[in-house]
Amino acid sequence: QVQLVESGGGLVQAGGSLKLSCAASGRTFSRSPMGWFRQVPGKEREFVAVSSWSGAQIHYADSAKGRFTISRDNEKNTVYLQMSSLKPDDTAVYYCAAEISGSSWRDPGAYDYWGQGTQVTVSS
Repeated sequence: QVQLVESGGGLVQAGGSLKLSCAASGRTFSRSPMGWFRQVPGKEREFVAVSSWSGAQIHYADSAKGRFTISRDNEKNTVYLQMSSLKPDDTAVYYCAAEISGSSWRDPGAYDYWGQGTQVTVSS
């Protein structure tokens, strides 16, 4: 059974940092894109960042550029999201996703596998 398990969320003050991890099990994603999305209640899930399997291609949402860094360790089957200079608007449930079968890495519908999410709350 394939599982993606996120960790590292929590409560942080504005300006602080958090590092999210997503560990995959049940199959390897070492040759698959892996990314991060986030969602707040009442809104659609939105793209945050994605990394190709090698890390050679990385894309960020405009809201994440300069503050967030995606990385991965294929030997550990894990993807990370280092978040710095956090703002209250970053408050959301953060999900990792893997394996793109659709056409757009920004489209959550393009991903085949999802984690259960981890809550990030940024206080002002």
